Formats: sequence, structure tokens, C-alpha cells
Amino acid sequence: MTPSIDLANIEQAAHSIDSCIRQTPQYVDPSLSRHFGTDILIKIESVNVLRSFKGRGADFFMKSVESNQPVVTASAGNFGQAIAWAGAARGIDVRVFAAENANPRKIDRMRALGARISLEGHDFDAAKDAAREFAERHSGARFVEDGRDPAISEGAGTIGYELAGENLDTLLVPVGNGALVSGVGAWFKAHSPKTRVIGVVAGSAPSMALSWEQGAQVCAPVSTIADGIAIRVPVPAALDWMKETVDLVVKVSESSILRALMLIRDLAGLLLEPAAAVGIAALIENPELRSGRVGTIFTGSNFSTEIAAVLRDSPSVNCN
Repeated sequence: MTPSIDLANIEQAAHSIDSCIRQTPQYVDPSLSRHFGTDILIKIESVNVLRSFKGRGADFFMKSVESNQPVVTASAGNFGQAIAWAGAARGIDVRVFAAENANPRKIDRMRALGARISLEGHDFDAAKDAAREFAERHSGARFVEDGRDPAISEGAGTIGYELAGENLDTLLVPVGNGALVSGVGAWFKAHSPKTRVIGVVAGSAPSMALSWEQGAQVCAPVSTIADGIAIRVPVPAALDWMKETVDLVVKVSESSILRALMLIRDLAGLLLEPAAAVGIAALIENPELRSGRVGTIFTGSNFSTEIAAVLRDSPSVNCN
């Protein structure tokens, strides 16, 4: 039976997680609003110590870990950084498994934050299998799977706690393993039920959208620049939560993700990683979403050297 996300825990996390990762900026951006013809509120999770939202769930989860208990996880980069950071603060040994082709910048950052790194497998889900097997072989190690442990979604749900008073008609949330949209959606369903919570995935990594649509786990190949949401094998617990917390899941193209990155750069003055821009990509592709007060979460800015070059060298986009 899938454990439930506890709203009381989200509220507790909103007051107990490290102050350097909560109460991030949120405001209606005038340039994006003018471009899309409606109020666009942005929540900027890329300006904290980890440059992503993942520290919220990691910090809340690590409160439950014994100081002498090693933690093993898998990550495309941001979650691993967050677990490494939260572990270092508590003197907890952390080992992160990542794919052999993972973003080198994210790998270097995880090491700098104190994690032991193992590169195994051709993608994130293969690395996760290796992490699980490693934890099973090492007695006492605790395997943590982003998207399965409620505490991680509850920590991420503090974004919903901070946003729910903004009177949003629609909230567009990037969907990787589902922890973020599940936690945020749970809070909104209880405290802002009029808000449509819409998950956004890369069309070239559609497993979470297909699974949500069909009501069962559907695995699908991944081929996307948005490595932070490149999920091939959905986590069943997150799918169960999403049935109750998400109103719709939409897929966006690679070209729209790139255009969204450029629009955010040119109109909001922010440099993001591709996964963080998919909410704006959804607005590009779906004019029907551009009504009322629309919010989206800019989930991180740990971009690769290739994306850094694109952000640096691409000319200004036509914003008309």
C-alpha cells in the first residue's frame, strides 16, 4: 500500500527545513505576462545554495536518518547534490549512483558537496538499479528513491505552501519522478482547490504522462535535453499520488523547451536548465492555458556546458 503524503508534515517542513532553501522569490513577471497576454507568476528555485528545489525534500527526509547510517541513492544530478548537502550537514555518508553519461557539472558538484560517486548504466534508471543493488549488498545502508518516500514529496510540497496564497487559476509543474508535483498538488488540492495543477513532461521522455493517462506504469525511451525530467521507469508510489493531485499532464517538444529557455533568458533575465523551463514551453504550445493567473516553478539552473553554450551564443528570440 502506498503511504500517503501528510499535509501536516508539509506544514512542519515549511517551518523546519533549512532557511537557505525556503521562501524563494515568487512574483508576477511583467515581461512574460505581456508576452503571453495574462499574468505569469514565477517561483524561482534556482537562487538557493543548491540552485534547485531538491534541497527541500532532501533536508526534510534526512531528518529521519540516523547519523551513523549511510545513504545510497541515484540521481541525474540535482537530487544527488541535495542529499549530499543534507548529509554533509549531519555527518552522514552519502553515495550517489549516476548514469555514465550524466551531466559532468552535476557530478563535480555532487563530489564537491561530499558524496561518493559511482557511474553505472546508460541512463538514470539503470543507475538507480545499480544503487538499489548496492544498498542490498551493504547491510545497514539506507536506499532512498526520489518519488517513493513521502518525506521527499512533503519537503517539495513546501513550494505549494508558499504559493497557495497567490490565487492562481493554473499551476504548471515540471514532472520528473513526480515528487514535486505530488507534494505541491497535495497542498493545493487542500488549500487552493480552484487551481488547476498541470504537470509538464518532455515529449521525448513521456513515461510519466503516459502512465498518468493510462492509470498504470508505462515505461518509455528517453531522448531529451531536459535531463532533470528524463524518466524512463516511473515510480509507482508517485503515480498513485498523482492520481489525486494532478488535473492534467501535457507533453512539450524539444524545440519548445529550447525556445522557452531563450524567452526566460531574454524576458525574465534568468538562465535555467531545460527541465526548469517546461512550464513556459507548455504555454508556448498550448494557448488555451494562457488565461487567468498562471504560475510555474523554475526548478533549477544546474545546466550542462552544452546548454551553457546555447544560452550564451543564441541570439535574442522574437518575442512578438
